[in-house]
Amino acid sequence: MLRREMGLLALTATGICSMIGAAINVIPFMIQKNVPGIGPWVLPAYVCAAIPAVLAALAYAILSSAMPRAGGSYVYASRALSPYLGFVASFSQWFGLSTAIGVVSYVLVAFLRDIALPLGFTGIAHTMETGLMRPAIALAFLWFFVGVNLRGLKSYERTLIPLMVVMFLAGFIVIIAGFWFDQGDFGAALQARQGASIPPSPAAPFDLSKFLAAASILFSSFIGFDSIAQAGGEAKNPGRNLPLAIGIAVASVGAFYLLFTGAVYHAVPWAYVAQEAAIRDVTAPGLLGILLSPGWTVAIVGGSAVALANDLPAMLLAVSRLMFAWAEDGIFPKVVARVHPRWGTPHVALVASGAMASIGIIGSHVARDFFLGVDILVTSMLVNFLLMCASVLALEHTNPAIARRITVLRSRRLQIPLAALGLFTLGGLLAVHVAKDLAAPVNHWALRSTLVWVIVMAVASLIYRIEVSKLRRQGFDLDAHFKAMPEE
Repeated sequence: MLRREMGLLALTATGICSMIGAAINVIPFMIQKNVPGIGPWVLPAYVCAAIPAVLAALAYAILSSAMPRAGGSYVYASRALSPYLGFVASFSQWFGLSTAIGVVSYVLVAFLRDIALPLGFTGIAHTMETGLMRPAIALAFLWFFVGVNLRGLKSYERTLIPLMVVMFLAGFIVIIAGFWFDQGDFGAALQARQGASIPPSPAAPFDLSKFLAAASILFSSFIGFDSIAQAGGEAKNPGRNLPLAIGIAVASVGAFYLLFTGAVYHAVPWAYVAQEAAIRDVTAPGLLGILLSPGWTVAIVGGSAVALANDLPAMLLAVSRLMFAWAEDGIFPKVVARVHPRWGTPHVALVASGAMASIGIIGSHVARDFFLGVDILVTSMLVNFLLMCASVLALEHTNPAIARRITVLRSRRLQIPLAALGLFTLGGLLAVHVAKDLAAPVNHWALRSTLVWVIVMAVASLIYRIEVSKLRRQGFDLDAHFKAMPEE
């Protein structure tokens, strides 16, 4: 049995640390490569992406107040829609987040490279990018944090919360520096340090298709608050703390994102960002480092590396609790629900999630483009969030006993339009994202995130059918089981 030891601070930190990382330090700048021509429209696209994210967060807050259990999204959709859709929603989430853990681990090496360069360790920086060294370093970081999570919630909190404080301090240095300097200062610094000039800014008129494509990718920046719901089986006072932590995480991170991204683009011309993104992985501190002394550059790169590293324990907690919830509910091999007798953690699920994330690291290295993992994450989570909004709409009709437990936005006059708007906006982003993926020129079908996602969901459906068939042969009353809340 899992232990209810997580208070409001630990839950909020889980959401914040799952959200801030590659999402803020890499994606708003590498998007110039992934969506050519987005140019100066990145910040407005961020605001657009925040709207469906807030609606999805409201759906999670409503459902978490009524069903505070481990594996939140699985429990919500399985009790409101159907066990199959619950499994699809959460398997999609599990696959997307596991892939993202691999991507974050892989991208982290680029930040270590950017720390080594201003310190003069050019040989070490070069070695990090050579051969198998980059995936090896990424795997070492990943499995270190698997070990942190295995040792229990106290170990997890002692690691996560101090690193979160460091992450915010470094982020505020970026914000201050970005608004302190302007693009004239950047041009002068670039000329002095590299003898280069800022490229002229080409015409970049507003293009709705590119704008929405960028918004669908930037939406991934807001993914992470759902990690709070997955810890529902370990939260103290869960009916209050889960939705409150979701609200705090989304509001604070959303404001931080806009300030951070706005600061970098205030100091660094978007044309320069686009030029550099076309030839290498660029990061926020790497860009601002041209303006700053080596000491300050190391400080902000180090803080960004902490932000990336902080993603790992929080997301590992989320994906492992999803697997635990499936196994506890009988639709996944029971061995995955084992809890370590000393540490109180689902150790089998954690190791399995680490193995899946390791595949994500290898995939990022083979593809040479971590945006494949980002695209998979976006597809997976848009499907998940769509089903969460559908669960809000359906719960009162399919499971009125559980619906009566809702304590957040209890009025159906509020729930229905908000959930319907969430379905509309999330569905629109999903359609744009899939269309962009299928139209993109690639060398192999496996580089299309939509096709990869469909194959993985087919495998998930097969697993579900096998496990449910076993339950039926045992005379298990599936209808009654999935109307009731999982046991604590």
